[in-house]
Amino acid sequence: MDTSIVGVGVGITDRFRSVVEEKATRIEHLCPRAQTLDVKVTHRSYRNGRMEDEAVELTLTHKGPVVRAEAVDGDKFAALEKAVDKMAEQLRRAKEKRVDNRNHPRGAKFEKGSGALQGIDVQPASVDVIRAVATGSIPVVADGEEAPYSPVVIREKQFDAEWMTVEDAVDRMELVGHDFFLFIDARTDHPSVVYRRKGWDYGVISLATAAQPQAVAS
Repeated sequence: MDTSIVGVGVGITDRFRSVVEEKATRIEHLCPRAQTLDVKVTHRSYRNGRMEDEAVELTLTHKGPVVRAEAVDGDKFAALEKAVDKMAEQLRRAKEKRVDNRNHPRGAKFEKGSGALQGIDVQPASVDVIRAVATGSIPVVADGEEAPYSPVVIREKQFDAEWMTVEDAVDRMELVGHDFFLFIDARTDHPSVVYRRKGWDYGVISLATAAQPQAVAS
């Protein structure tokens, strides 16, 4: 696996290069088909230089989708350690899912002999429900009454807005086991959603309008 290191506003010492090479062996062990590992170190200053930190971005190219991880710390060695831990966790979860999918294939299976569907929970709707959906006459249920079964169910949930990077949103989505995750992009302030595509690829959709942080009541 080839390793490249780029510094933006910060010098790359021989000691840092040696640590990167050491950490690269851990990544290569988890991803034997890894081709390149790109390391970008950026020195960032805030509030007229009175606050500084180092951001380390890792980009791994291999036979599958590109894997990225990023971490920030006052020390670039600590930021590197955090970023490697994030990438290692992503690779470990991906490997476990591949093994699980091989051992327990998901999705419906059609039994030719019986004509039944196996591996999926399908409950046929009644004729009355189908007719109600087709005519738009789904009954309104008063408070305290039990709602009849309907294949059309709309559930509403509200969450507090969270600012994070796209990479962190992907990690959070994988952590909670969902196929998508809503967040506010910390780089653009745009409401966004990351989602899982085919295989181990991901996508992101963002609104053009920036979100405004909520005012904190005093």
